[in-house]
Amino acid sequence: MAVDKVALVSGATSGIGLGVARGLVEDGWRVVICGRRVERVGELSTAHGFDGHVCDVSKPESVAEMFAGIAQRHGRLDLVFNNAGRFAPAANFGDLDAATWRDMIDTNLNGAFYVAQGAFRIMRDQNPQGGRIINNGSISAYVPRPHAASYTTSKHAITGLTKSIALDGRPYNIACGQIDIGNAATDMTSNMSAGSLQANGTMAPEPTFDVAHVIDAVRYMAGLPLSANVQFMTVMATTMPYIGRG
Repeated sequence: MAVDKVALVSGATSGIGLGVARGLVEDGWRVVICGRRVERVGELSTAHGFDGHVCDVSKPESVAEMFAGIAQRHGRLDLVFNNAGRFAPAANFGDLDAATWRDMIDTNLNGAFYVAQGAFRIMRDQNPQGGRIINNGSISAYVPRPHAASYTTSKHAITGLTKSIALDGRPYNIACGQIDIGNAATDMTSNMSAGSLQANGTMAPEPTFDVAHVIDAVRYMAGLPLSANVQFMTVMATTMPYIGRG
């Protein structure tokens, strides 16, 4: 891979995003990161040589400003790991408030759309043309957890977004795939060992696995030539209650 290729990782100030950003640097990418925390973005950029941007992906004007900066500083974009997202507080569907619903859709779906579209436009218009977008889906893109309607809906929608980008990107040499992760050991899954609500109403501990395996999977997807694409990949704890959930 040419060392001048540029990658953007959204939601890169912790967890999977930060791990992927570090891995891409090791693979020779020039890495742009974005996150909402000003001090954290600055600290990580200094420590790892990232090009850091403070960006709230739920706000289209913030995303547009970030892409203008990428175009000005780097002149092109070859890869996006579209990773920014969050969980919602657990709530039975009948008790789910509209503010939580809007917040989840704004961040997990609208934010993914804004980032993907900004990347698509740069990749379409640059020379040489093309690039790769990797969306971070979830096991919940296929099956829900109890009391997680807003998160589940946002992640189901990511699958449709991925397919649409992959199709519309073909004339421009833009590949789009999705990684769906089940119980990687991060701060977001730290409570699973104490017990998670299951479909039958019981609480049960769930296994997790080393996040390094997710990072390796994204690096593999990112390293493919644009003539090949991993359309969907699921990486999960082997014995998590996913196959046959419910």
